[in-house]
Amino acid sequence: MITGTDLLLVVDVQPDFMPGGALPVPEGDAVLPVINGLMPRFANIAATQDWHPADHASFASQHPGKQPFGTVTLEYGEQVLWPDHCVQGTPGAALHPALETRGLQMVIRKGFRRGIDSYSAFRENDRRTPTGLHGYLRARGITRVFIAGLARGYCTDFSAEAAAELGYQVVLVEDACRGITPEATAAGTERLRSRGVRFLSSDRI
Repeated sequence: MITGTDLLLVVDVQPDFMPGGALPVPEGDAVLPVINGLMPRFANIAATQDWHPADHASFASQHPGKQPFGTVTLEYGEQVLWPDHCVQGTPGAALHPALETRGLQMVIRKGFRRGIDSYSAFRENDRRTPTGLHGYLRARGITRVFIAGLARGYCTDFSAEAAAELGYQVVLVEDACRGITPEATAAGTERLRSRGVRFLSSDRI
């Protein structure tokens, strides 16, 4: 049963992560009807947007000789290099136009610092810099977070892991998420289960 202390967290539902986008997630657009169907059941809904400057350090284009999906070492450790995506102010960085946004009460923009990528909705990849979402949820009395969006293995999973570490009950809505690769999804599932994250389909919520 959904209560007033539950939150639906919609992660990075943006055109650049959809088929045809700059960093497409296979079947990424399939999350849209599932998420839109869940929204009326929640009194509390927040979303995230990947929101990068054009010269972001996670872009392979900023590292001569490097290719997307390779890695580099940044100040905080190993960083996967991505195609340029979700550049601030571009159509690909917007919340997807088919996403129902009227119920959103907060949108967290992450990854806007040039030198730090940000997979989690709660903290950037240095694991020290907060996004502000935790403080907002504590002020609202949220105790359980349901996570949906893109993409498994990265932003949804890092958000779920951080939420669990911060003391929230965490549910990942399986059919409201899609993964970049089956391998990343499988590895994320194993990691999250070990941290107490529950996995449910939308019809069981």
